[in-house]
Amino acid sequence: MNTKAEQAKGMGPADIGKLALASIVLIAGIVGFYYFSDNPNVPSFARVIGVIAAVAAALAIGAFTVPGRKLRGFIAESQFELRKVVWPSRDETLKTTGIIIVVVIILSLLMGLIDWLLKTVVLDWLLKLGH
Repeated sequence: MNTKAEQAKGMGPADIGKLALASIVLIAGIVGFYYFSDNPNVPSFARVIGVIAAVAAALAIGAFTVPGRKLRGFIAESQFELRKVVWPSRDETLKTTGIIIVVVIILSLLMGLIDWLLKTVVLDWLLKLGH
């Protein structure tokens, strides 16, 4: 038996209305930013603060919809999982980086050798056989 509360499957009319309102607030903030761009009485920082406020308000409104709650749950679970990650120590990171650099150099030399051999075989031997 699942201990979590059963969540609604889809969005209802209230959620659609909230998302529409969030979209209108966001669009109004962006339009206001450009509308007041030529007005010398409105400083640039006020326009930027207006857009930031519009984005924050739109996110706050959208957070109380079904998709917003799902996103908040996903972020909370992701943060919980990030606490479980075991990060390598500085010594392990330096050793691993050194190994990768050595392997890249060896593979580069090997690829260069193969390229030189193929060029030599094709250009110097095969193409000169026909002359």
